[in-house]
Amino acid sequence: MVTPELPPVYRDCDFNGPLSDAHAARLIRTLGPLQGRRIVDIGCGWAEFLLRTLESEPASTGFGIDLGEDSVRHGLELAGARGLRDRVELVVGDVGEWSGTRADVVVNNGASHVWGGDPVVHTANALEATGDLLRPGGRLLFGEGFWLREPTAEELEVMRDIPLAQYRSIRDLVDFALSYGFRLRALSQATLEEWDDFESRHAQGWEDWLLENPDSPDAGEIRTRADRHRDFRIRGTRETLGFAYLTLIRV
Repeated sequence: MVTPELPPVYRDCDFNGPLSDAHAARLIRTLGPLQGRRIVDIGCGWAEFLLRTLESEPASTGFGIDLGEDSVRHGLELAGARGLRDRVELVVGDVGEWSGTRADVVVNNGASHVWGGDPVVHTANALEATGDLLRPGGRLLFGEGFWLREPTAEELEVMRDIPLAQYRSIRDLVDFALSYGFRLRALSQATLEEWDDFESRHAQGWEDWLLENPDSPDAGEIRTRADRHRDFRIRGTRETLGFAYLTLIRV
């Protein structure tokens, strides 16, 4: 059986988000101590962050859930290659229909949308649901977008699928998270370099695929997606949308 590959847009990405190796290591340290802890990653993708967290503490165990079958399969391959299959469970599933599992640490990184509903309430839905999974004193790593500045009407038009009310300023995002029964343990944000690296890897995935498959019947669709994504970034989000990493403690 041929194992499905990740879509070309993700092929060159370590993380599905603006995150460097060094920044990821710092985030993992904010979640500690992790000895004997159960870590749940919701919307885990191919679980790169979860696997690195488990590698940092041999006495921890993990669970990840994501709707993407190919991503989860890829994550299981990565876990096997790193000798982690006995400490991590990765499943394909819709979080909206998932009964949940208690955890010492929860990761919801750029995946507040997994509970569905209007984008304007994604952040609220995620904070409420993840809080219910944590024991008092448990940690949540919450990665979420925020407005660096309010976008213009022209920028919002390019972004199309992002309503202005979906995101807040970083100050308002922190205050909003604390209103759900958390305290802030650590805060950082993606740098412009991390964003550009992430988006460039996206572009490389599309462009390399087009070079390798010039006669594919899908080439026109892939080219259109790549062009749309380039405009989305350069004319829409690059100067307006930031990404924050909040390490929160459940009160």
